[in-house]
Amino acid sequence: GGDLDGVSQRLNHLKELGINGIYFTPIFPAGSTHRYDASSFDEVDPLLGGDAALLRLAKKAKSAGIYLMGDLTTNHCGREHLWLQKSLKSKKAKEREFFYWDKSVKHGYEGWWGLASLPKLNYNSKKLREIMYEGKNSIVKRWLKKPYNLSGWRIDVGNMTGRYKGEDINREVVTGVRTALQESNSQAWLVAENADHFPSDLDGFGWHGTMNYNGFMRPIWGWLSNKAEVEKAFFGVPVSIPRFTAGEMVSAMKEFSSTIPWRNFVSSMLLLDSHDTARFRNVVGKDSKRHIAGMGLLLTYPGVPSIYAGDELGVEGQWGEDGRRTIDWSGQSWDHDFLSEVKKLIKIRRQSHALAQGGLRWILIEDDLLVFERESKREKLLVVVSRSAQRIKLDGIAEVKQCLYGPDLKGQIYKSDGACLGIYRLS
Repeated sequence: GGDLDGVSQRLNHLKELGINGIYFTPIFPAGSTHRYDASSFDEVDPLLGGDAALLRLAKKAKSAGIYLMGDLTTNHCGREHLWLQKSLKSKKAKEREFFYWDKSVKHGYEGWWGLASLPKLNYNSKKLREIMYEGKNSIVKRWLKKPYNLSGWRIDVGNMTGRYKGEDINREVVTGVRTALQESNSQAWLVAENADHFPSDLDGFGWHGTMNYNGFMRPIWGWLSNKAEVEKAFFGVPVSIPRFTAGEMVSAMKEFSSTIPWRNFVSSMLLLDSHDTARFRNVVGKDSKRHIAGMGLLLTYPGVPSIYAGDELGVEGQWGEDGRRTIDWSGQSWDHDFLSEVKKLIKIRRQSHALAQGGLRWILIEDDLLVFERESKREKLLVVVSRSAQRIKLDGIAEVKQCLYGPDLKGQIYKSDGACLGIYRLS
């Protein structure tokens, strides 16, 4: 539930939390609650308040120093979209070239994952390219310009856009979308959803980054999850979450980070969960200490931290609509202690030059413990994360100048009675 005016009313909560951007799932009219089946890309869903509500929010967000980012499905539209409806009514409709037609398919056209509700778009059509991103007032461009001034796009299933059977014009389409983005707002951010192996899609002029499921979220789930299995936790797939040692987690993270350029690595979205997964609070077995450890990794690792709405409050939920619960704004169900800690961590992230621009060096990796440094020209930080009780002397590190978060390192000894996070300034 909720609408864009409701977001405007809660900007103070977000401001106090310390965030500086909001990524929205689709806001266009659609037949579903998730709205990835758009019936139009030309207006904001009236159920959300329409274009006027987005404009009101854009003005208030700008005053609050908060950027707004949209979600666009370049791969498909919805069955009720006018393009498809015209095409179904007449084989002479110019919009028919916007789709892949196949008589062997029950509904006569190709849909994403075979779904009739999500007809796949065919970018061999010059007219479609003009409407979506090449034209002066294309869909990609118009929402990035005045009066709405969105600060970027997250592109749904970006890896599947422009790919059909043996045909692959993905790079051509992505380059066109990036060009449109640059022409409209040179500072805008372009992020692709890609839950598969993504290095080849991040080479060259295209996506700034991706949603880093494979190189960040999944490894962390493997290390911090409290249960062998969370029901349909990831995209509804009923498989067990693998159990990792810290070494195995870091190996998985390094394997992905080593295959993409640094600029794409640090421009990718970091996340512990999303609207397509179970809530991280459930993944860690409702253990708030492990949740803090995960938040610590999210806010100290290279990349762009993204907190799924409500995670800062300890909201729970399994995959699907259960994980997309409406937030209880009475505050009665909130984990207030957890919220307080998240605010502290976000403040550290926002104020740290090393966390914003520094490099990454792994220092110590044991089964239940990892230690790494983030260092820039101005600052060096030490981050210690454990998933169990620890008492260990950290030899060979520089003297700690300041404890920013977590237990003091007296005599270079790190102590915890369970999952724990420590952040220390070394210089």
